[in-house]
Amino acid sequence: MPHEVRAVIAMKKDAPAEVQTVLVPDPGPGEVLVSVQACGVCHTDLHYREGAVGDGFPFLLGHEAAGVVEAVGEGVADPRPGDFVVLAWRAPCGSCRSCRRGRPWYCFDSQNAARPMTLPDSTPLTPALGIGAFAEKTLVAAGQAVRVDPAARPEAAGLVGCGVMAGYGAAVHTGGVGGGDTVAVIGCGGVGDAAIAAASLAGARKVIAVDIDDAKLDTATQFGATHCVNSRGTDPVAEVRRLTGGNGADLVIEAVGRPETYQQGFAMRDLAGTLVLAGVPSPDVTVELPLLEVFSRGGALKSSWYGDCLPSRDFPLLIDLYLSGKLDLGAFVTETIALDEVETAFERMLRGKVLRSVVVL
Repeated sequence: MPHEVRAVIAMKKDAPAEVQTVLVPDPGPGEVLVSVQACGVCHTDLHYREGAVGDGFPFLLGHEAAGVVEAVGEGVADPRPGDFVVLAWRAPCGSCRSCRRGRPWYCFDSQNAARPMTLPDSTPLTPALGIGAFAEKTLVAAGQAVRVDPAARPEAAGLVGCGVMAGYGAAVHTGGVGGGDTVAVIGCGGVGDAAIAAASLAGARKVIAVDIDDAKLDTATQFGATHCVNSRGTDPVAEVRRLTGGNGADLVIEAVGRPETYQQGFAMRDLAGTLVLAGVPSPDVTVELPLLEVFSRGGALKSSWYGDCLPSRDFPLLIDLYLSGKLDLGAFVTETIALDEVETAFERMLRGKVLRSVVVL
């Protein structure tokens, strides 16, 4: 029998998100039913509501979540009912060309639940990033539900499922940050602050936070930034170069997704430095770079897909870092809210008033 739950739906482009009744089926083969305990309000959910991630309306929003497995389908040995899990929007298939080459973090056929969640009139819903967790229960592929230590607070643990993993992985996996490196992070939201925390944990010599908001820069220091640059009134390229002895940073992480900040990141690298794009651009933007500079400066220009993570490996690690006091996931949580406050949380996010609002069920 389907489970009737309350959930946050985007019915059509740019319409306010609304709480509706949703029908969630029992899990089929390879699927698990998760009772959601907490779900972060991520900018990607707003992109779905705005129609910037396709036209598969109505969307069941929410994806940055933690909860408890309620039931499993045929053939599922892991996780088990009662397990505390963080939900991942990448679940490597094990058989695509990337998985077969030993690169499951690039899986090209990530698994999702096959059975649809629907409105009461049988209208199928498109779950955000294959999860749909602004809901009391959700249905996902077993590989999307990653077991972690149940001692973690759900509202903190769920953030590992997207923003924290994206920023941490951009620094550690994509950027390859190492001890003694100099690092600049452009954009000090959730992803940028996670990258700052990762660089600090990795032993970077200098971690330079760049933003246009002094309040965000103050927060960045809590995550390990050693220097802050407000680019509203200062040339960030010149200042990063000054702070690195005139050389530029070994690693620059662009966590905004705008052409002008990407160009700044390109220019503030040291010779043979690496630029990682972790911010999600809107579909209509392009960037121009002098090709001779691309050639002559060397190094690497990379894009970070979900922090190039392997959820089954990385989620438990980040939770362990949190529980040992080395990664303050709780500091990312600005406020906890109810399901019917998601639309208001979008507004606060756009005004830059929160690092993360988290729905607690």
